[in-house]
Amino acid sequence: MVQYLRLMKSARSVAIAVLLLAAASCAAKKDSISLAERGEASKPGIEETKAIAEEGFIYGLPIVMNYAVMYEYVVDKQSGQWKAPFNTIANEARVFTYKDTSVITPNSDTPYSLLWLDLRAEPIVVSVPAVPKNRYYSVQLTDGNTFNYGYIGSRATGNDAGNYLIVGPDWQGETPKGIKQVFRSSTAFSIVIFRTQLFNPKDMPNVVKVQKGYKATPLSKYLGKPAPPAPPALDFPKANAQLVKENFFEYLDFALQFAPPGPEEKDIRAKLAKIGVGPGKTFSFKDLSLEHKLEVGLGMKDGEKKVETALAAAGKDINGWRVASFFGDRAFYGGNWLLRAAAAKGGIYGNDAIEAMYPLTRVDAKGETLDGSKHDYTLTFPAGQLPPVNAFWSVTMYDGKTQLLIKNPIDRYLINSPMLPKLKKNADGSLTLYIQNKSPGADKQSNWLPAPDGPIYLVMRLYWPKETPPSILPPGAGTWQPPGLVQTR
Repeated sequence: MVQYLRLMKSARSVAIAVLLLAAASCAAKKDSISLAERGEASKPGIEETKAIAEEGFIYGLPIVMNYAVMYEYVVDKQSGQWKAPFNTIANEARVFTYKDTSVITPNSDTPYSLLWLDLRAEPIVVSVPAVPKNRYYSVQLTDGNTFNYGYIGSRATGNDAGNYLIVGPDWQGETPKGIKQVFRSSTAFSIVIFRTQLFNPKDMPNVVKVQKGYKATPLSKYLGKPAPPAPPALDFPKANAQLVKENFFEYLDFALQFAPPGPEEKDIRAKLAKIGVGPGKTFSFKDLSLEHKLEVGLGMKDGEKKVETALAAAGKDINGWRVASFFGDRAFYGGNWLLRAAAAKGGIYGNDAIEAMYPLTRVDAKGETLDGSKHDYTLTFPAGQLPPVNAFWSVTMYDGKTQLLIKNPIDRYLINSPMLPKLKKNADGSLTLYIQNKSPGADKQSNWLPAPDGPIYLVMRLYWPKETPPSILPPGAGTWQPPGLVQTR
């Protein structure tokens, strides 16, 4: 299944889908907007419906994107992207390639270990082994709201072994002995993303040894007590390309029942309730009246435009790169749903700035759109001015249309700092990367980052960026700046 965002890329497709559905179902029987409960919310007019759909799309985009990934990874075993059941770690003894299509802009630096948590019945203990001091690793905790609610790893907790308790939004209890820290997810379902540094292809067996030390244990088993009753079985709405595009608010409706609202969500949740979206509601797009279908579709279209504009303008433009802080916890967003949606569209499951910075670009130093079918480019780091990090850095190539890794003749998706010993430096000590669709020649191939035969999307990753000068921090105002791409053909 092609992941959700690829098919939502064009706002026009939303409007077309709406019109086709409207033509096929003009006579609505159960219009969730017209039948909004009077004691809870008054029936909205046409213009208000459109405004709610626009705001609701912006608010719900990351939530629906997250659901679509979760469905492919742990619910649908036939998705082609299935990893493991809930509460079971899936270790990948490889890096991601062009064949991985569920998540946009995946990194290809660190083999992933992925754990989807179902916290409805009880908390889960996540255990990590002692990791060699020279190997960076991180464990990112992200809930269904796409809030990063905690970190374990080299930067956050060190490389020593430890046990950490992950609890759901309603859990009440004392911290058990042997638990170093408790992390609370704001939703009943949550993803845990383990990133383990890989130095080179021959290093994979060492990464596997670390991955084998990652454990997920139900709290009852950790304490040696009987397990609590299993949570009710759920009928997860099937998520495929067409359904997610057409039934956006039905997926949001389903997901919100597992996400108790925070104080800053009160207003948007009340608005969504007016169109029948939220816990206890029964939103059904196909049952809406023709007018309501059109207004909901137009509202989504306008919401998507705002998200795209926000992403393009986020942060600061430095030599053509957008340098910004996109990701964080609930307090970081503070109800800024547009920033959260732009972050998800730029690359869902990104890290907090202190864990990793992501300068990204679609243009060269002069502001012209990057296109591998028309031009060749170079990216040159002056001598002594490589990205300043405590862990490592990379420059990763993506297709400008899909934001996915691209198939190429040398199976190279990035150039990163562990590759430096094999890269050729210029006479003055600077480092030039050749970014183009065809090989730059045998003498430059070590520094070649293959580009698509079309639009280019580049992401620079700075893992555990240094906080003292030179530094990319604070985002957009740091003393180190990424160099711009230069067109050579």
